[in-house]
Order: sequence, then C-alpha cells, then structure tokens
Amino acid sequence: MIIQRVVLNSRPGKNGVPVAENFRLEQTTLADTVQAGQVRVKTLYLSVDPYMRCRMNEDTGSDYLRPWQLAEVADGGGIGVVEESQHHNLAKGDFVTSFTWPWQTAAILNGDSLQKLEPQLVNGHLSYFLGAAGITGLTALLGIREKGHVAAGANQTMVVSGAAGACGSLAGQIGRLEGCSRVVGIAGTDEKCSILVQEMGFDAAINYKKEDVAKQLRELCPGGVDVYFDNVGGNISDTVISQMNQNSHIILCGQISQYNKDVPYPPPLPPDTEKIQKERNITRERFLVLNYMDKQEASVLQLCQWIKEGKLKVRETVVEGLANIGAAFQSMMNGGNIGKQIVSISK
Repeated sequence: MIIQRVVLNSRPGKNGVPVAENFRLEQTTLADTVQAGQVRVKTLYLSVDPYMRCRMNEDTGSDYLRPWQLAEVADGGGIGVVEESQHHNLAKGDFVTSFTWPWQTAAILNGDSLQKLEPQLVNGHLSYFLGAAGITGLTALLGIREKGHVAAGANQTMVVSGAAGACGSLAGQIGRLEGCSRVVGIAGTDEKCSILVQEMGFDAAINYKKEDVAKQLRELCPGGVDVYFDNVGGNISDTVISQMNQNSHIILCGQISQYNKDVPYPPPLPPDTEKIQKERNITRERFLVLNYMDKQEASVLQLCQWIKEGKLKVRETVVEGLANIGAAFQSMMNGGNIGKQIVSISK
C-alpha cells in the first residue's frame, strides 16, 4: 500500500526560524500484514503545536521530549480510524488517538499505544480531542487549577498572553468559569482581540503590536493582576509581571517568543523583573501537564461538558492535506492561527 509521509528535511538551527522547507513530503510503502497486537489506521487529523519547535533541534533541552531525526518521519498528536485490527480491544471503525502519531496518511501502530475516542463526547467534532478536549484543554484547565490558585468570589483578575492561540483562548474562558471576576487577553491582531471579547467572553483584549501594553493594563486592570497565564514569555511577560499583585501567581504554560533562541526552559527573567517577582512573592513554577495525568479522565469530561453546554467556545484553524503540514507549522509559529491549528489529512 503506497502512502505519503512527512519527514524532517533540515533543522532551522537553535536560533533559527522554522520554515515549511524544514519538512519534506515523501511516498513510502506500508506493510500489507498487521501483526498481533497491531492495528492499521487511516489518519484523519494531525496537530501542530509550539512545543514541536524544540523537537526540531538536535537537543530538545527537555527530558520528556525526544528530537525528530533528519530524514525520519515526524510525529505528534493525531487522530485516526481503525481500518484493520489484530488488537483485542480495538475494532474496525473505532476512532483512536495518540501523542506520537506519525505524520503519514496511514500507519500500522501498536494498539496498546492508542486511546479509544468517544465522538459523542464532543458532538462529533473529533478534532477537538487534539485541542479543547485533549492535551491543550487539559493544559489550560489543570494549569489554572494546579498553579493559578483561582477561587470563586475572590475578585481575581486574570491576564492571558497568546490569548487567541490554542491554549490561551481556552485558558481565559476557563479562568472565568473557575471564578475569576475579570479576564484580559493579549493578542497580535485586531481580529483576534475582537474574537476574544465578542465570542470568547474576555472582558477586554490588548493588541500588543499596536497598543502600549503597560498603559492598557493599568487602565483595564486597575486592581492589578492576580493570575497570569503565560504563553509567550519575553517583553510582554515582563510588562505583565510589573503589574502583578503581592502573592499572585504565574501559570507558566509556554514561552513561544523564546522558542527560536538557545535559552533554557523556562527562560530566566531579566534582573529587574526577577526582583519584582521575589519582592511580591509571585509564584512562577514550571507547569507540565504530563505530571497530572491521574486527573486526565475527570478533566476531559469536565471540558467536554462545558463544550456541550456552550460555556467553552472552541476555535480551530484548519489546513487541508498532509503536504501542507510544514506551512501550517510555520504559520502557527508566526501567529497565523486563531485557536487550535489542525491539519485535516483525510475525511
């Protein structure tokens, strides 16, 4: 069986900017036989995410992420349908997902590595299991619950950077659902800011490319900032931290502004910002959702319930075709997406 796959063609370099040409589309042959314990799957959806930038380096700088190898197939979050099964728990027609799905139109996978999906949990929107009802939603929900110290009735103000991205757009809404009285987003276009306020229920949004973020924050958060969901790092985060209250909390989700730089993760704060953090006793602990997988099942059910009730609005930016996954990754790293960046491989 002839299939298509995408391999890592070149590395951008630790301080380089990734481009679509770092990936290469190839044809290959899939084995005809499915061994005991395996399944043959057709790929439906693949996810491209900021953390993958680290996997393009020879050393990811992380003990839980392995680097992609040159001329070898890339992998990440994916969803597919079982077409043939030699696994006791999976049958033809089952929808399945994995964190390590190969970037191929079809694959033979170990059935034990797959998680069975229930489409009715997300009203049939299968791709949501890669975003709002998957690892992205879990990162937002568990980040807020484990590191945000949000309490209903405590009159807390939350600020979210990268607010129109996959995680940020969910985090602001979840902050409100968990009890924040005010939620302000920071994003990079007027369209994104408008969507945050009109669709996602943010109280306000700041376009950091056009507006004075420090001045806007002072006006929009007159009582200071209690919880900061940080997706970007860099100058924006330094500005937010300067307006955070005593004993406030940073949820350190991602640092996309730093991913094309050879710096440790999480990157150290500049001396002036670090001084503020220490003086005001602001918590800034690394958050890794994989450490909270004992809470995965209950958390996914909560996310699905909010989605079904219309309390959690989901946005996706969908690109069609495996051949375009490199371009989708490049666009996502440059802020071209609103909500979760998804690549639709086959219907």
